Amino acid sequence: MATKAINSPLTYGLGNLAIMLPSTAFSLFYSFYYIDTLGLAVGLYAVARSIYVVWDAAVQPISGFLSDKTRTRWGRRTPWIVTGIPLYALFFVLLYSVPDAVEGMGLFFWFLAFMLLFETAMAIISVNYLSLFPEIFTDPNRRARVSVMQQAFYIVALLVGTAVTPLLYDSIGFSGMAVSYAVAFVVLMVISIAFTRENPRASIEEPLPLRQAFAITLKNGPFWIYNVSYTFAAAVVGLISSTIAFYAKYVLLIEGGLVSITLLTTFALVIPMAVAWYFVVRRVGILRSYKVSIAVFALTVLPLFFARDFVSGLIAGAILSIGIAGHFVIPQLVQSQIIDVDAAKTGRRREGIYTAVGNFMARTSALLTALAFAIVGGLFGYVSGEQAGPDPAGTFIFLTSAVPLGFLVISFVIALFLRQRDVTVPGADQEDEPEAQLPVQPLVP
Repeated sequence: MATKAINSPLTYGLGNLAIMLPSTAFSLFYSFYYIDTLGLAVGLYAVARSIYVVWDAAVQPISGFLSDKTRTRWGRRTPWIVTGIPLYALFFVLLYSVPDAVEGMGLFFWFLAFMLLFETAMAIISVNYLSLFPEIFTDPNRRARVSVMQQAFYIVALLVGTAVTPLLYDSIGFSGMAVSYAVAFVVLMVISIAFTRENPRASIEEPLPLRQAFAITLKNGPFWIYNVSYTFAAAVVGLISSTIAFYAKYVLLIEGGLVSITLLTTFALVIPMAVAWYFVVRRVGILRSYKVSIAVFALTVLPLFFARDFVSGLIAGAILSIGIAGHFVIPQLVQSQIIDVDAAKTGRRREGIYTAVGNFMARTSALLTALAFAIVGGLFGYVSGEQAGPDPAGTFIFLTSAVPLGFLVISFVIALFLRQRDVTVPGADQEDEPEAQLPVQPLVP
């Protein structure tokens, strides 16, 4: 039984659940905690997020390069993950444990410092964990199955994070909530990494020098086209995630338990929708599915413009789940194919640097989110929870529907520049015939 658990979709996917529990509580509620609860001004929030993006620009690629370069008896990725586990948990707790005496510029510096530290630990964990995916699971059929399992755990984390988090911070405070998720993260991540074994063949070749490694990555046109497209789509998820608590409060006029029910319904429906997208990939192929998923995502944000109460919010959330599911399941398959193409050309598995740069590009979506927040807040007069302006409902209707629609249109147009040859490994017989690529496989470990 233990042997079967080694590198199984279940045990590997459990790591995604571990990482995403604190990450979801961070992405969904940190802006609400600092801006609406503690009174941090939107302008200072935007400044901190901008500094974070610059910091991330250095941390992510360096983490990936060092990971690819590492050679130990335990592999390239595992030592970094083990090192990052306690740091990730500690900085998450401190981020949500602001002392009562900290306010004004002190609040800004506390937010900035622990956000950067938490992001550094997150980079160490996520880059190395995600790098294991294309490295361990090299068969396209098994890779597709693992991706669905991995994203299913991601969705479970979103369900717990979105539905349970408001109940936790209402009952035990934000700090107590953070401690709860930190403990869960440590337990689940330790279990996952204990049953993970790296592929020794991925470490046979000597790593490329720093300059050459980055030069090849920078010249990979399809990689950049994909990641710029993905960044705009990721900005939509980040924007909706960071404004959902505001949207519930000011637009739907609900709070507490009703917010949890709305979020729970939305993300519960993402699970069957994710399975549906898996079969779409089998039918139309990975690249076509990616483009279709962006177009569908754009259509599913429109109902948020019209929802005004609990019931209409439930309906809008149910429709939104279709777009969210496609965004969760498909992009990882596209990036893995691009990494395989690079490995065939260079003779080296460089998941670390590609994953890191991809993560950074996805993280830059936070800058788009922060800028949208600041610009729209300024236009509508929203400053903070203490100065909500004349039309807070209009502010968050615009932020959760109009802005995401614009971002997704841009994402789709950029994705049109990707061609099938960009995701086809040289020498491999990989036509864009979905049934040949992804034959029916049971969605179980």
